Amino acid sequence: MYKLIKRENHARRGELQTVHGTVQTPAFMNVATAAAIKGAVSAYDLKDIKCQVMLSNTYHLHLRPGDDVVRKMGGVRKFTGWDGPVLTDSGGFQVFSLAKLRNIKEEGVTFASHIDGHRIFMGPEESMRIQSNLGSTIAMAFDECVENPAEYDYAKNSCARTARWLRRCKAEMNRLNALPDTINPNQMLFGINQGCTYIDLRVNHMKEIAELGLDGYAIGGLAVGEPAEVMYEVIEAVEEHMPQDKIRYLMGVGTPTNILEAVHRGVDLFDCVMPSRNARHGHAFTNEGVRNMLNAKYTLDDQPIDPTCDCPVCRKFSRAYIHHLFKAGEMLAMRLTVMHNLYFYNNLMERIRNALDEDRFEAFYQEYSEKFNKRI
Repeated sequence: MYKLIKRENHARRGELQTVHGTVQTPAFMNVATAAAIKGAVSAYDLKDIKCQVMLSNTYHLHLRPGDDVVRKMGGVRKFTGWDGPVLTDSGGFQVFSLAKLRNIKEEGVTFASHIDGHRIFMGPEESMRIQSNLGSTIAMAFDECVENPAEYDYAKNSCARTARWLRRCKAEMNRLNALPDTINPNQMLFGINQGCTYIDLRVNHMKEIAELGLDGYAIGGLAVGEPAEVMYEVIEAVEEHMPQDKIRYLMGVGTPTNILEAVHRGVDLFDCVMPSRNARHGHAFTNEGVRNMLNAKYTLDDQPIDPTCDCPVCRKFSRAYIHHLFKAGEMLAMRLTVMHNLYFYNNLMERIRNALDEDRFEAFYQEYSEKFNKRI
């Protein structure tokens, strides 16, 4: 259940109450695709870097080790050691982005595994059953992720299909949650708004799925190459028609500036691989901007990555040491930088919540929205 505590213009301060704990929002979910953060970071590490929600991937865990294996191990939380809320995405994005060969029908999608090429079928019911086996706190509805740009008529038909699939997801989740041996009988379902960058399709689709009374609503299919200004226009158009008493989730976004802009427009929840992916290539987020730890100027620099940061990495390690680790090809370089970046994102969300609590979010937004983009 989502509780809206207060607002500052469109920005919202709230909390999401789940069977696995309460999430203070706005919040960022840390992406553990295959039940682990890439960069040798474990679920136990997440506790040290202010993580509230871990996100895992339905498609990848279905292929390896298999959702049946995860179920036998007690679900994804017990499997990983993470005791907080977990969101699992539906697998839809991966089906459409990773599968070279796929055939979309009303029943669902037949596609080839990106690992070994074997044929797999996934539809709304299959996605719900996999996520039920994973035992996540929140399951995402199975949707079609349409390429941007797409033909208007195709996008319109896809929206209609995604809405029909959503109704099937809801019915199947209700059935699964009622079974006596379900790992999490309180699993929540979030629906996903689609429609490419066509404002009328986005608005109509949002109005339609808002009537289903789901636990939360996501905006999907953005941050896939369209200009940031277009993304913000879509958020503004859709936000007006999202239920006020339900949590809003912007999928796959983004940079610290993107997050600030989206909070400013009424979004509550975020996820993105960017902080961990960029970290593995030496790019560290700081309050001054983005720092490239591969730069030679850090060879003799005894300062932490960010002098204003109190993460476990900045408290103990110098820029010179992390620079050396990258140059030496040591895995520790990635681990330390990933931990710093995730802490930066989680701490940013805490600072946003504090600003909202103290009625100064607008000033915080104005101060940092451009600063975070700066390359040092």
